[in-house]
Amino acid sequence: MANAPEVFSTTAATVAAEVEHGAGKHIEPQLFGLAPYQIVAISMLVLIAIMVWKKVPGMIMGGLDSRIAAIRTQLDEAKQLRAEAEALRNEYAAKIANAEKDAEAMIAGAQTEADAILAKAEADGQQMVVRRKQLAEDKISAAEREAVDQVRRRAATAATLAARGLIAEKHDAAADSKLADQVIAGI
Repeated sequence: MANAPEVFSTTAATVAAEVEHGAGKHIEPQLFGLAPYQIVAISMLVLIAIMVWKKVPGMIMGGLDSRIAAIRTQLDEAKQLRAEAEALRNEYAAKIANAEKDAEAMIAGAQTEADAILAKAEADGQQMVVRRKQLAEDKISAAEREAVDQVRRRAATAATLAARGLIAEKHDAAADSKLADQVIAGI
């Protein structure tokens, strides 16, 4: 029996109950005469008693309550922010609609103004044509007058030169003196 398992003996305090299972006996461990499930139950009761004594459930509930309050505050802020965002969206939608109406009104006003400017430009153009035509006619008539005056001056100069030549040929000093006496006597 060299390969036979070794059996350890336990003290009477730790081994109290024996249970039969099939061919062999099974011995359950015990502590202070209590079975393992009883020791676990007592440990749990002690743990719960310590937690109640140290007010752990109250702290847990307080922590949960504060977390719930924080979440409610965040939800209220989110609702408020959403309401503000919707108000801003509506405000900007109204502004966009007004801007579109204003743009249409501006376009219509600009079109009317452009038509008025065009009509005024046409009228001014026609007036300018009339003025320029009148100015051209005035220049032409002034040029005609100047040409007539120039022709008259040349004719007068030619007549004066011709008269001088004729007078010089036909009059002598005695005729000049007789003519001067007649002019003096006429005055």
